Amino acid sequence: MKNFIKLNKYLYLRRATQLGVLFLYFGANAWGWKILTGNFSSSKLFDMIPLGDPFASLQMFFAGAVISVDVMIGAVIIALFYAMVGGRVFCSWVCPINPITDLASYLRRKFEFNKISKRQPSTRSIRYWVLGLSLVLSVLLAVPAFEFISPISMVHRGIIFGFGFTWAVILVIFLFDMFVLKNGWCGHVCPLGAFYSLVGRYSLIRVFHDVDKCTECMKCKEVCPEVQVLPMIAKRTEQVSDSTCTNCARCIDVCEEDGALSFSILGKKA
Repeated sequence: MKNFIKLNKYLYLRRATQLGVLFLYFGANAWGWKILTGNFSSSKLFDMIPLGDPFASLQMFFAGAVISVDVMIGAVIIALFYAMVGGRVFCSWVCPINPITDLASYLRRKFEFNKISKRQPSTRSIRYWVLGLSLVLSVLLAVPAFEFISPISMVHRGIIFGFGFTWAVILVIFLFDMFVLKNGWCGHVCPLGAFYSLVGRYSLIRVFHDVDKCTECMKCKEVCPEVQVLPMIAKRTEQVSDSTCTNCARCIDVCEEDGALSFSILGKKA
């Protein structure tokens, strides 16, 4: 049992963070809590500090909306935070879609669906095209385009106000990742993940690989949702430099040798 917990330490921390954030939003709606109010696009911390999704704010700007000072400050605060800790930390530690795609990925490995077709039918750069298209459509339609169809927002609202049609959205994403494309939504399509990868391009916190301690078990590559960020495994001592890494730490959890993979701050082990 102790070993099982050790192998899933960061996974449990991520789930606790995701559930904790959602519970605070739920508490604000259900019981009037003032700890975290609003939604992922625009929130307030302790009813004083504005927090906002910079990508949503950017869409609003492209749509021609007048951005209030609070919204701009909130977007800057969140952008600076993720620029430091790693932009895609949002994807693995906060986003409510992540448990759904993680489950699909686990089942793909469990039932060996990945062996059906090792060649993926699309490139991960598609998400950047979706990001650009979201901004173009925001201009053309005069509305924040992705926010109207965002599964992230739908699941967030569903948890707080009741799921309804949101169950269909969850099922589509799950089946897409399970049977169509490995890590399909988060790894290939989601424009928010693409945006945060740009924000966190020069983040301070990264995964660090020590080749001298590596046993070449390759379990890290089996579980990594963005496996292309680990070209150094069993080859050289180096930190992950690719900003598409989500800092989910699954690679650290499953690593057979303590210290072969760990978090680092400015290239130095944390």
